[in-house]
Amino acid sequence: MDFTLSDRETHFRDRVKTFIDKEVRPRVADYAAEFPPEDRWGTSEVLEELKAKAKTAGLWNFFMPPHSGQKHVDESFEFEGEQLTNLEYALCAEEMGRVGLSSECFNCSAPDTGNMEVLHRYGTLEQKEQWLRPLMNGEIRSAFLMTEPAVASSDATNIETRMERDGDEYVINGRKWWSSGLGDPRCKVAIVMGKTNPDAHRHSQQSQILMPVDAEGVNIIRHLPVFGYDDAPHGHMEVELKDVRVPVTNLLLGEGQGFAIAQGRLGPGRIHHCMRTIGVAEDALEKMCKRLQSRVAFGKTIADHSIWEWRVAKARIDIEMNRLLCLKAADMMDRAGNKSARNEIAMIKVSAPTMALKIIDDAIQAFGGAGVTTDPGLAKAYSGQRTLRLADGPDEVHARAVARWEFGRHAPLDDDGAMSSGDLGVTR
Repeated sequence: MDFTLSDRETHFRDRVKTFIDKEVRPRVADYAAEFPPEDRWGTSEVLEELKAKAKTAGLWNFFMPPHSGQKHVDESFEFEGEQLTNLEYALCAEEMGRVGLSSECFNCSAPDTGNMEVLHRYGTLEQKEQWLRPLMNGEIRSAFLMTEPAVASSDATNIETRMERDGDEYVINGRKWWSSGLGDPRCKVAIVMGKTNPDAHRHSQQSQILMPVDAEGVNIIRHLPVFGYDDAPHGHMEVELKDVRVPVTNLLLGEGQGFAIAQGRLGPGRIHHCMRTIGVAEDALEKMCKRLQSRVAFGKTIADHSIWEWRVAKARIDIEMNRLLCLKAADMMDRAGNKSARNEIAMIKVSAPTMALKIIDDAIQAFGGAGVTTDPGLAKAYSGQRTLRLADGPDEVHARAVARWEFGRHAPLDDDGAMSSGDLGVTR
């Protein structure tokens, strides 16, 4: 098994790392200063400057899947980025994870990445022209409205938002929350998931539709802070949809296809989060090591107290294991497709945030009282990783999928000697 990176993999990874170190890191404080307490929901000149530089350098839209080389007969152009594979993108995303601001500098931040992939895969040419082009150009931002406060949205079939057809329009009624990105003034469109036919099979009741966020009846109720952080100007909103009218032509793929679209969207999105999580963990470990070797307690550096040798060594071991699993999942996606890699994606989705949380927690301990302040950035990193254990499906859902797959592999034999998985609903 050859773990040597290709020239192309190192080329993009190193270019991204260099850009972050030279251009993004020095501007993090400037970016934060643009959002004082009295004005948290504006736009950033610093970010637009960085985006322009990244775009000029060809460091843009890394996440878009490589095209097949064939255009649709009606398309006069192709919507594409740098054509990186999942494995190539994983190495770049890890670097982005070290500095939270950097993902958007390369137009690679959620939920836009997932929404652009949905439009790329399922959108009509007209939908792509209207929404995908400006998203890929970094001119607007978007939101994804799926989760609801009234139901357990980890089971997407629970979704209650209704989308009822009325002539040439769908009328949307419901309430969504954790609508990330909806607080950004640049957010112009949202993909909404709701039920178009509640009497159909449970996985065919839902559809997805493109909704302009300035449509009449879209009412933001409140913004939801995460451990006290508002994540402005991005934000996470609770929103009421009251008799919102959207043209039928805004429907994605067709009625009853919402669940299939969601599965296709969330798979890559889950691993993108995990790729960045490796970078978050690396950054926390670096901060921890520097702190341990610079602070003196009881006559010696904190690093010389034996407990810290174990914690640092364990952190390095855990990062390496999770990186390998993440790269394996990305490679499987490239070679065999997202569906074939679903178990690897589920495993890294459970493992990576838990790993990062432990390392961040140890880093906070190393910093002492300073660790729980905003100064080293560890508290915010902790809040993000703790939230990730719920985002794109909670740990329990992904662990259940892995366990059921494993049970299927070792199902007992029936009387005829055939494998039987009983009521597990799994296949070999």
